[in-house]
Amino acid sequence: MTEPVLDQARSAPSPGCPPPHPAPRSPALVLPPGACDAHCHILGPAAVFPYAPERTFTPHDAPKEQVAALHAHLGLSRAVVVQSSCNGSDHRVLLDALAAGAGRLRGVALIGERTTREEIEELHRAGVRGFRLNFLPHLRTAPTRAEIDSVLERVDGLDWVTELHVTGTEVADHEALIRSLPGRVVIDHLARVNLADGPRGPALRSLRALLDTGDVWLKVSGVDRVSRQGPPYPDAVALAASFVAQAPERVVWGTDYPHVNIEGAAPDDGLLVDLLADIAPGPDLLRRLLVDNPAHLFDFPPLPAAGPATEQP
Repeated sequence: MTEPVLDQARSAPSPGCPPPHPAPRSPALVLPPGACDAHCHILGPAAVFPYAPERTFTPHDAPKEQVAALHAHLGLSRAVVVQSSCNGSDHRVLLDALAAGAGRLRGVALIGERTTREEIEELHRAGVRGFRLNFLPHLRTAPTRAEIDSVLERVDGLDWVTELHVTGTEVADHEALIRSLPGRVVIDHLARVNLADGPRGPALRSLRALLDTGDVWLKVSGVDRVSRQGPPYPDAVALAASFVAQAPERVVWGTDYPHVNIEGAAPDDGLLVDLLADIAPGPDLLRRLLVDNPAHLFDFPPLPAAGPATEQP
């Protein structure tokens, strides 16, 4: 049977969802063992894991095998898979990836009004360690406090992190809410601040104050989204580095692969890795950012101990 014309249009990737970079460069920066991509998405294949009918965008497929190949190419051995809003609260694609990851992956869920405690506990057993709240208007209507409290009640006792996806001045607009949230709170992608507002703009002032509370963490990912200068994104890299210097024990980083809802072409993920040399300069900061902090935040198991050195003939 021929697919209806409307469904064909819905199945095509949306504007703002370009394909991933076709040939990311091999990074010059050697990452430490256990390095973690703390923010990536697994999408599809849609023929197996259909996107939600209520989605606001349609991406290119980025199945688990494709994401795993990218991680191997970049030198990343762990990852946190964030449920995409195009999948809604149907977590089958996330559960499939976590099962295949054999302990190498953790997950962040989208908890809907109909997600039961039993489903949440299944997600926890599979490796989910957090839930995400989207405040961006192109993804959904901002959650109300009642909706947030409902999710917090259902995940109580699991020690999950609360991830916030905000943009522009929203981190300042919601500062009181963020301060009131229990447990660890993670703000995604440098809060997607507008660098045109300058270093003393309300968003950056709020973000720095929140980071100083000791309960708020920051993903210094998304330099390509925040930059006003283009690759290699020097303005956003300098901003990310300033946050690593401010709170080296409460920052994590991710590729944001496959880079949905962006302007222009997808960034080179190999370049994004190499920029970590400036974002977290030196082996100690780099290990904190990529290994120690995500392991603590997302409850990864300890790294296997290095075996005894082999005597050379």
